[in-house]
Amino acid sequence: MCAMPSAETTRASVREPEPVRPTKEDEVAAAGSELIGGPIGRRALLGTSWWTPVRVVALVAIAMFALGMVQKLPCYDGGWFFGASTQYTHACYSDIPHLYQGRGFADGLVPYFDKLPGDMDYLEYPVLTGVFMEVAAWLTPGGGSIQDQEQIYWMVNAGMLMVCAAVIAVSTARTHRRRPWDGLLVALAPAFALTATINWDLLAVALLAAAMLMWSRGRALAFGILIGLATAAKFYPFLVMGPLLVLCWRAGKWREFGVALMGTVGAWLVVNLPVMYLAPEGWAKFYSFSHDRGVDFGSVFLFLSTWFKITITADTANAWALVLMVLVCVGMAALALTAPRRPRFAQLAFLIVAAFVLTNKVYSPQYVLWLVPLAALARPRWRDFLIWQACEVAYFLGIWMYLAYTTSGEAHKGLSSQGYQIAIAVHLLGTLYLCAVVVRDIFMPERDMVRKAGDDDPSGGVLDGAEDAFVLGAAAHPPRHAAHFDGPPVQWGNGGAAVEDRSP
Repeated sequence: MCAMPSAETTRASVREPEPVRPTKEDEVAAAGSELIGGPIGRRALLGTSWWTPVRVVALVAIAMFALGMVQKLPCYDGGWFFGASTQYTHACYSDIPHLYQGRGFADGLVPYFDKLPGDMDYLEYPVLTGVFMEVAAWLTPGGGSIQDQEQIYWMVNAGMLMVCAAVIAVSTARTHRRRPWDGLLVALAPAFALTATINWDLLAVALLAAAMLMWSRGRALAFGILIGLATAAKFYPFLVMGPLLVLCWRAGKWREFGVALMGTVGAWLVVNLPVMYLAPEGWAKFYSFSHDRGVDFGSVFLFLSTWFKITITADTANAWALVLMVLVCVGMAALALTAPRRPRFAQLAFLIVAAFVLTNKVYSPQYVLWLVPLAALARPRWRDFLIWQACEVAYFLGIWMYLAYTTSGEAHKGLSSQGYQIAIAVHLLGTLYLCAVVVRDIFMPERDMVRKAGDDDPSGGVLDGAEDAFVLGAAAHPPRHAAHFDGPPVQWGNGGAAVEDRSP
């Protein structure tokens, strides 16, 4: 009689899964690999070289970041300082040098505590971003002209942000254990390189990417602490806690979610409470500025107000943005609880941040950075990723050409208002397209590149391979016959790996 394998022997009999080769499953990756000699052969000896996938991804990310710095050279040499439209016609604008003096760093003012001259009375950034800006100011020498100081300040920030870019690429490459090469989607993303040094968003993006890596390894407390720090740098990372709540509800993982939530709240309070108590007016500036800010560049509200020639006030935009986000959250909760298989964490994290981007009152070109690592985890397919990136690059060029048009006087160099509306529409449609294919993957898991390769939810940590504890609708009553699926089998409740039975 054949003996059934015990839990110990079953675990020992599971073979280490082979890494997924993108050139084998993705036709665009295969075509692109021809530039470096073509797809890897089936007899290649993997894991024997210093050039591991993670190291390659990190070096490519740093190289692309450096190319993005070179793209800013026309502004560094004078565009930031001479001629109002030069920084727009060369598409090399950055907030960093302008805010060195504009937010009091050149004069040694302390963010949130010292009042600023001019229209902006306090620094309008979250506390951890303010700390990042202040540290860069400490590292900037005070001698020379103000132009020299602003150039050095930008270089110092660029060096610090390059570290963030490397963290993002490495974290993304390591989050899905079998798919390290997906990190190249981040490293080679053109919009990532073009927008990396416009503002300080990469700090929050790096903390969120590291948090996703920690959750994938089952480290709920570390995940929560990193999410709290990321939220102290930018608000949007906290949004991923919503999808995580619903997924943990469906899988019955309440303890892990509670640990993550406590870590998030605790880390956010540690950063914010001292400034909140000692400088409440300065601390509140970010929130009051975000609330009072009117409809601005790139948003769906600007597109609608211009297209239909209507006025949309800040209060109206706030109300509609809130309503739309609530509807999206309800829809995503329903999707998570009724989908035939529990959605992957990265899929819902991407969708909630994309919804926030699409319903916001403003879309600055660097906001694409928020989505790049999440998109690489949610939909690691080069064709769809590059379609979306092309739309974002078009918007990146469109906004600068429009600003060149508005600042060039009678010369009208650049893109007219009608052209800029097309650029906004391209951005909106590109993001909606990527959202649509992610939603399709949720309803049709056989189209999901990650699950097609035989994994369940490699970014899900304790959710990976877990059985459902609470489902609604058709998911609670699966069909008697499963849909045809050509990929490797995935079993629930064993970590997502197919178990090899070696019993005689």
